[in-house]
Parts: sequence; C-alpha cells; structure tokens
Amino acid sequence: MAKANIVLCMNAADNYQTSYANNSLLQVPSGVENNYRNIYMAKSSPPNVIKAYSEQFEKDFSNFLRSRSEELVAGGGMLLTLIGRSITNPTNKCCFYIWDLLAISLLQLVAEGLVEESEVDSFNMPFYNPCEEEVKEIVEKEGSFDLDKLEIFQANWDFEDDFSNKNFVFDKHKSGQNVADCVRAVAEPILASHFGKTIMDDLFKRYANNVADHLSVEKTKYINVTKFGSHPLSTAPHSPYL
Repeated sequence: MAKANIVLCMNAADNYQTSYANNSLLQVPSGVENNYRNIYMAKSSPPNVIKAYSEQFEKDFSNFLRSRSEELVAGGGMLLTLIGRSITNPTNKCCFYIWDLLAISLLQLVAEGLVEESEVDSFNMPFYNPCEEEVKEIVEKEGSFDLDKLEIFQANWDFEDDFSNKNFVFDKHKSGQNVADCVRAVAEPILASHFGKTIMDDLFKRYANNVADHLSVEKTKYINVTKFGSHPLSTAPHSPYL
C-alpha cells in the first residue's frame, strides 16, 4: 500500500498541499481479527476495533507530520485535505457506509461461493476518517506545526452531482458507476493483493449496483477536513494557498 511519507515527499519545500493521501494508514491496525464480516469500522465492529483504528491513525498521522516538518524551510506551510467525519462517533453511518457497501458486495460473492468468508474476515482497509477534534488534538500534541486554520466542507459521493454542474440529471446507475470507479482507483490494488485480481470486475460491478441503490434512496456526502499548518519557525503569517 502507498505510504504517505513516500508519496508526498517534497524536500526543502516552501509550501505544499495534498488531498486524501494522508488518510491512508501505513498498516492495518493490529488486534482487529474479530472484525467479522466487516472490512472497516462499522456498527457491528467490536469496541477494540474502533480503538485500534483510532490509535493507528494517531501514530501514522503523527509520523506524517513529523516527516513533513523536516522537509519545510522557514516560512513554509502545509495545506492538507482529508476525508473525515463531521461527528465524533466513528460508527455513524456517514463515516463508514462507503466501505460497508463494499463489504456487502464481497459478502454477495461469498454467498455465491466465489470468495471464502474467511478471506473477508481477515481483510481490513488501511484507512481512517478522523473528525475535526482528532486532527486538532494530534497536530497540537505532535507539535511540529502551528494549526492556523481548520475547516470542514462537504462533497457528494458522485463528483458530477455538484452545485456548479447545472446540467446534472440524477441517474442512479451512472452515479453508482462514478462512485465505484473512484473507489476502485483507490482500493483495487489493496483488494487484489488479498482476494486476487480475477474477482475485481465482478466485485466492482456489484459495488456500483449497491451504491446506485443506496443513492436512489439517500444522497450521501463526503466530509472533508482541511487543515493549514505553518512550521513553528515560519516567518510568513499566511500561505499562498489560502
């Protein structure tokens, strides 16, 4: 899986920005073997799974911040955008449902004998969507950056369903496919390494249909947490990105 501190390496940078790559954990949390029939945190996940994900994110995000601070010159700053959540409860539907639908798709393959249930039980996504309070706490605790601004904004799952797109007409199948294509671009390498490449087309076809059915009932949004932090040695009060 991609490691944020490799993907985002920018030596001697004055300023830089990144979106979403730092949601990736460097590894799946340990001690989540009892997260049966889930591939991420979910309503049915035991408390230890929620705790393990939270602790792993704190560890990996702290390392990310520390590494980035070493690459910034005086006067530099960093703008980050993460997929997050708007509430502190990590098992709220808005936090996990995009992965829950993928788990449902995998379990459909299990029901047809195309995937072993034990394979699903042993797989968990290396991902975490933090709330605003978590990001603020970790940044302040780690200490490499001064937190200058922290904002929340929303975006629909389907990137075409945007207020600026005046020609948008909802088609559940097209929206389902758009979401599935985006998730596939992020998750397929990880999924294929565990389940094999041969089921990927079938899996994401089912996933697109499951997302389509969901969006026909409920329009769901990504919650984005945007953070601008300046290096403590910074002499510039504002970033050119803001």
